[in-house]
Amino acid sequence: MRFSLTLPMLPSRVEIGESVILQRLNDEAVLLNMSNQQYYGLNDTGTRMWELLMELGEPSKVVTQLQEEYSVPSATLQADLETLVGELLQAGLLRATSPTV
Repeated sequence: MRFSLTLPMLPSRVEIGESVILQRLNDEAVLLNMSNQQYYGLNDTGTRMWELLMELGEPSKVVTQLQEEYSVPSATLQADLETLVGELLQAGLLRATSPTV
């Protein structure tokens, strides 16, 4: 059964920030903001969240997909995604965008 989640702490859509590159290291990844030389390391779960954010663009859809992949309560997934997206937005690695029509 699928539930539609509302994530009040997150923008409805996100996309990769300008001048951001990703380097994968096995199951982990490093994001680098070339404009300010700030980098951010992702563990395997964070890397999967990043991949889904880039693929789906909508954090609510990411939580739904993660529920299918991990045996973790949705509240935990939502909280972890909120933390990650908040940190990536602050670092300029992600940016909030308007929904497409």
